[in-house]
Amino acid sequence: MTRICAPRQWKRTRTWAAAVLPALALVSLPGCVLDEPEIDKRWTVLEFVDVTPQPGQTSPGGQPLNVSVKGRITYRDILTGFLVAEVRYSDTISPASVPLDPTENTLEAAQAIDYILANSVTAGRATRAVTGFDHLMQDIDLSFTATVPPEMYAGGATAGRGLYLLLYMGAGDEIELANGADSLVVTPFVSTQYEVLHNGFALRITPPVP
Repeated sequence: MTRICAPRQWKRTRTWAAAVLPALALVSLPGCVLDEPEIDKRWTVLEFVDVTPQPGQTSPGGQPLNVSVKGRITYRDILTGFLVAEVRYSDTISPASVPLDPTENTLEAAQAIDYILANSVTAGRATRAVTGFDHLMQDIDLSFTATVPPEMYAGGATAGRGLYLLLYMGAGDEIELANGADSLVVTPFVSTQYEVLHNGFALRITPPVP
């Protein structure tokens, strides 16, 4: 009977280990990342499935702005909070100064929305409490009426102002107002802290017809 001797078997194992261990060491080196997925595969993603008004559409001024959003959340981790669709007005941020493209989810756009949220005021919003886990995809319908500030009619974006429709997530706290009514205060999640790619785009408003 032919026997395979132990020394020959050990030699083959040692040869395999000698080839593989350096590769494993390379992967474990600090700062060495091989084939890391794109950010929209690693972070929670917010998308407009359907929206009114559409990006690039011009809405008439001088009347309320009716907003309808079907938003989609694709979770990459356990996350609980509020999904918010909101029209925000800024008198210091023009559309040309922020890299917003609702068809793409990028870190630059998410951080631009962080900046808009910190330097603007609300013109109307809708919220929904949400919770999810990795790989869950959730579609949510939101609708509301926004009031466009008159300043947007007088030069608007050409004067460094901007009106934006944003889709973002945040933490919510219910408070009781002085008149006894309940109100919800939403603190937006900082995109880099919660690894959420907010979404949004600039709205176009024409001056009201005299």
